[in-house]
Amino acid sequence: MRSYLSLFYFFYFSLVGVYVMFMPEALIGFGYTTSEVGIIYAIAPLMRFLLPFIFKYYIQLTANIYLLALLFTFISSLLFIGTVHNFYLHLLSNAIFGASMGIILPYVETISLQKLSKKMYGKVRLWGSVGFILIALWLGEADASSIETIYYLCLTGFFTWIFGYFVLQFDEHSNSKDNDDDKGFSLKRYWAFWASIFLMQVAFGGFYTFFTIYETEQGLSKEIISYLWSFAVICEIFMLYFQGSLLQRNLLTILKVATLITAFRWLLLYLYPASLEITFFSQSLHAISFALYHTAAITYVFSIYSQKRLAQQFFLGISFGLGGGVGSFIAGYLYGDYLFLVESIITMGAFIMLLIHTKRKKTIDLTQ
Repeated sequence: MRSYLSLFYFFYFSLVGVYVMFMPEALIGFGYTTSEVGIIYAIAPLMRFLLPFIFKYYIQLTANIYLLALLFTFISSLLFIGTVHNFYLHLLSNAIFGASMGIILPYVETISLQKLSKKMYGKVRLWGSVGFILIALWLGEADASSIETIYYLCLTGFFTWIFGYFVLQFDEHSNSKDNDDDKGFSLKRYWAFWASIFLMQVAFGGFYTFFTIYETEQGLSKEIISYLWSFAVICEIFMLYFQGSLLQRNLLTILKVATLITAFRWLLLYLYPASLEITFFSQSLHAISFALYHTAAITYVFSIYSQKRLAQQFFLGISFGLGGGVGSFIAGYLYGDYLFLVESIITMGAFIMLLIHTKRKKTIDLTQ
């Protein structure tokens, strides 16, 4: 089981790596403007945001839906080849890609959280980071052309489909709904928490979409930038491997600390845009602002909701979906010297929302 889950994470996040790190620059190579790239990179996350509401009221997330999403992830990556020269058709391909990816990961995350201990989850999940770093190093060295970048996207999409299929055998409830009625799922009860994870990913929008472009404009080569991405993921892997003991502590405290550190990370990129040393240091903070934060967040969501699959869908939809989409859209129009200052301020907003959630949750727990 661990081997199949590890291989799925490896290729899924290799696919994410190509899409996040190299496709924006590839689109610039095809003649897209930064605002058009921002729109393109907003549509896929927004699709991930809409999906949980559809599954909450109209569709059951079963094994057959999951398998269909795997297939369409690969098909949509192939569509990129034929649609990249047309903005609107490429936008549609990205919408299909985002919707499919938005079904796959929550389904597999639920299986992992059900089957693996907190300590073992990190050790399996880190293979996703390994895939991310290897594709960064490979494409950084290869200096792939824009069309070759899309070919790599298709290849990683194919293997995600294959190993995603094998993971399904470990799902004990493959064609059943969550334990409780999905219609009883409430976002309002913990609204401040959901607002916090939304703002956190809004702030990540500029980083994921424009970090490569931003550093290129500072005079760094694609090879050096690939090292920056890789270093961040090495730190992420280290955290995923050793975070088990940390996750035994108060998860909300971990989220608050990680959010503050993330605000500091974006501030460093704003204050010292041309400093390679400080940029490497800021990338080291990815261990906390992504790895530790992400694991603590999905574990926290898993603990407060009985509707496990739906909760993970909403986490992905509201954070990486709506938050990432809005973040990419805003970053496309704000891109410039003050981008990461704005990201830092937004992250502080996420921290304030966590403080509100902590206070409200104490009241909610007393009334239950």
